[in-house]
Amino acid sequence: MTEAYIYDALRTPRGKGRKDGSLHEVTSLRLSAQTLNAVKERNNLEGHAVEDVIWGNVTQVMEQGGCLARSAVLASDLDERIPGLAINRFCASGMEAVNLAANQVKGGAGEAYIAGGVEMMGRVAMGSDGAAIAVDPTLAMEKYFVPQGISADIIATEYGFTRDDADQLAVESQRRAKAAWDDKRFAKSVIEIRDQNGLPILDHDEYMRPQTDMQSLGGLNPAFQAMGEVMPGFDKVALMKYPHLEKINHIHHAGNSSGIVDGAAAVLIGSKAFGEKHGLKPRARIRATAKIGTDPTIMLTGPVPVTEKILADNGMGIKDIDLFEVNEAFAAVVLRFMQAFDVESEKVNVNGGSIAMGHPLGATGAMIIGTLLDEMERSDKEVGLATLCIASGMGAATIIERV
Repeated sequence: MTEAYIYDALRTPRGKGRKDGSLHEVTSLRLSAQTLNAVKERNNLEGHAVEDVIWGNVTQVMEQGGCLARSAVLASDLDERIPGLAINRFCASGMEAVNLAANQVKGGAGEAYIAGGVEMMGRVAMGSDGAAIAVDPTLAMEKYFVPQGISADIIATEYGFTRDDADQLAVESQRRAKAAWDDKRFAKSVIEIRDQNGLPILDHDEYMRPQTDMQSLGGLNPAFQAMGEVMPGFDKVALMKYPHLEKINHIHHAGNSSGIVDGAAAVLIGSKAFGEKHGLKPRARIRATAKIGTDPTIMLTGPVPVTEKILADNGMGIKDIDLFEVNEAFAAVVLRFMQAFDVESEKVNVNGGSIAMGHPLGATGAMIIGTLLDEMERSDKEVGLATLCIASGMGAATIIERV
C-alpha cells in the first residue's frame, strides 16, 4: 500500500467569534480561499497538482453551505480542474478531512490532496443548521439527548473531577499558549490574514486571556447549571440514563470550556511520488487513522475508546506515543483522557489548547494535527497522536510519525 505523507500544515490565527472579532468581516469562503492560496504558494503547486480539496465545516448553512469546498477552490488561485468535497463529522470535521485524504492516497485514489476545514462561528451561529438528535423528539427522547455542556458535566461527575481540577487545567492551557506564542512556536504554521484591500487584519490568536488565574475563574458561574436544573431540566434526562449518579456536578463555565472563534486550517497530503515530482520533502507519515461511535448522552468520552482502537489496530501501546493533542472542548474531556491512560500532563497539549485559543469547529481537527507536528519537530519527538471528542457520541484520532 502507498504511504501517505504530510508535506505542509498551516492555519489561520483564531479570531474572536463575535462582531468585534478581527476576522468578522471575512466570509468563510474568503478565509478558506486565503488558506488554500497559502498552501499553493508555499509549495509551488501549479495546475492540477492535487486530486481534490476535502474541506470540513460543521454548520453547513448560509455562507458555509452549498459545498463550500468547491466554492473555496473557485475563489482561490487553485486550478479549476481541482474539485472540492465538503464533509461534516462535527468537531472532528477537519481531522476527518485529513484522514480521508490520507486513506485515499494509501488506496491509490490520487497522489495528493489538500484537506482541512473552516468555521466562522461569529458569522454562522453554532446550531443554526439544526440537528435531528436535538430537535426530533423520536430520536432525542430515545437516546436521552442533552447539550454538550451537560455532557461535560456528566463526565466530571462520573469520573470525579472537581471545579478546581477543571480550572487548573484551564489556567495551564492559557499559560502554555502564551509561552508558545512568546517563543514563536507557531511561526512556521500561522499565516497572516488580509482584508479585501490586501491590508493585514490578524496575525495572532486573539481569543487568548493570559492573565487568567484561579481567582478570576472562581468568579464565574457554572454555564450549564440552569439548563440542567431549571429549564429545560436536562439533569433529569441525564439521571434517567445514569441513575447511579445522585446529581450532576456542574463545574464547567466559559473559562474552562473551549472558546467560540473563527479560523481555518489546511494540510497538504501526498504520496512519495508526489513529493519527488514537486520537489517537496515530507515532514511526517500518517501512520494510522480511526473513528468510533460512543454513548450519545455522555457524548464527549470518544477520545478514550478511539485511542484504544487506533492503538490496538496498529499493534501499539500508549507508551509508544511521545506527544498528544487532545482537543480541549471542555476541561473534563482532557482530564478523562489523562486519567484513562495515566498520561502525564507534560505530554498533552504542551502548547495550550482550545480553552486558551478557541475551537473553530470545522477547522480544529486539522489545526491540532499541524500543532502536533510542529511540536514534534521542535522537541525532536517521533510519534504523536491527535484526537477529538465529537457531538452525538463519536471519537476520531490520527497517529503521525516523523520521517
